[in-house]
Amino acid sequence: MYIIKVKGVAKIPDYVQLRDEKFTLLAYFRVDRPDKSLEKLGLANKTEYIMNTIKDLPFGKILQIDI
Repeated sequence: MYIIKVKGVAKIPDYVQLRDEKFTLLAYFRVDRPDKSLEKLGLANKTEYIMNTIKDLPFGKILQIDI
């Protein structure tokens, strides 16, 4: 799975994209509201790990993680 953190501009907030191995978009959620999107993917138990990874991730960088 890949994580991309996207910087918002003006009134648009920062977002996170989760993508699979084929780079298909799995989830797109605000940095401050990940709960519902991660629940739909079945990753509710990995929320803390994903959010800690996102905190340290610079904007625009693609990071591959194993879940």
